[in-house]
Amino acid sequence: MRQVTEDGVAGSSAWAGADAARVRTGRLVPLQGDAGAAAHLGPELVGFAGLELGEIADRAGLRRIDALAWRDFDDPEAGGSELHAHRVLSAWAAAGLDVSLTTSSVPGGRMVVRRDGYRVVRRSGRYSVFPRSMTSGALGRIGSGDGLVEIWNGMPFLSPLWSRCPSIVFLHHVHAEMWRMVLPRGLAEVGHTIEHRLAPPVYRSSRLVTLSSSSRDDIVRRLRIRPDRVSVVPPGVEARFSPGGERSPAPLVVAVGRLVPVKQFGALVDALVELRRRVPDLQAVIAGEGYERPALEARIAAAGAREWLRLPGHLPDDELVELYRRAWVVTSASKREGWGMTVTEAGACGTPSVATRISGHEDAVVDGSSGLLVDDPSGLAPALEVVLGDQVLRRRLGQGALEHAGRFSWEATARGALAALAAEALHRPGR
Repeated sequence: MRQVTEDGVAGSSAWAGADAARVRTGRLVPLQGDAGAAAHLGPELVGFAGLELGEIADRAGLRRIDALAWRDFDDPEAGGSELHAHRVLSAWAAAGLDVSLTTSSVPGGRMVVRRDGYRVVRRSGRYSVFPRSMTSGALGRIGSGDGLVEIWNGMPFLSPLWSRCPSIVFLHHVHAEMWRMVLPRGLAEVGHTIEHRLAPPVYRSSRLVTLSSSSRDDIVRRLRIRPDRVSVVPPGVEARFSPGGERSPAPLVVAVGRLVPVKQFGALVDALVELRRRVPDLQAVIAGEGYERPALEARIAAAGAREWLRLPGHLPDDELVELYRRAWVVTSASKREGWGMTVTEAGACGTPSVATRISGHEDAVVDGSSGLLVDDPSGLAPALEVVLGDQVLRRRLGQGALEHAGRFSWEATARGALAALAAEALHRPGR
């Protein structure tokens, strides 16, 4: 066992080098070009590069825009998809567009609210929102304005069948095996069939907007969507995530996310328990809420890890920023991500990451420059040990994470998404 401190350990270079080979960290490469939204726009969108939101809207005649989402930003189970929609829609509203979001009800919340300039209509239950919204669309109550944004989060609204205006679809990632992770077998097969067989032909001519190049490749491969119909517009990073404060005096590993099966926090707990055997002064925090919390608490208790592995629940913004700043490294064992926003948030605080090599993570993490990627959760403990044990590597990865995160902003995300909608409006037959 090695006692790790913020100054590293004696002889750590040889030790880290041996372990690095085991976890396939590969050669250390420089950042690859500009990761900003404009660099990912296809040729049909590049014409809007450099324009402000109002200029893009004016060029395409976009004034009134409807949006459809499964969950609202105020929903207790809201995650990255809902944050993304909120940031984009609020930016459009601030630019003078009339934006309305139709979504499912929020427990204890009002049916109609105005938030950050856009209108939110929450008239349906968690599952009835799909048929009710499609009926409203068929009757012309939704999708008859200047533009429509459908947020396809597992179950689609099938907007190409009823929308009467130019439209785009936010599809952050394919759910694939996630259906079997969260639903009984019969329902999982129904969800998988709709996503992979029934929906793709409906969206064959639609403009899909996703968060990362790796997610785009997965969408093209799994759903057989034409590559030229999928645009990549990365998410932004909140301005509050920035360097500051002091690192924890003891090695601290942090993970953040909803406590749901796809995040594979159970596997992460096992990896952290294994890591603790090698780094006896290790501290760890898994921040977030979700229905898997009781099972994770039981797993942590069974491993005798409650004194050093904490589950503080959902953290206020300022506490989350402080946690990222104190962490030596953030980690994610997730099975599916459109991007990996917690990794970029931590990177904006100068904190490197160790994450699974999946679509989304492959863009949020520059392997060897802003963090390390491993092929599956079994590789997390060795890779984390490498980063914790080598101060030089950790600082270099932290600087790379800071530089990489600095390439992303919500303003660029809102412009890229509006450019995609504007391109559809301008290329609509009859214009």
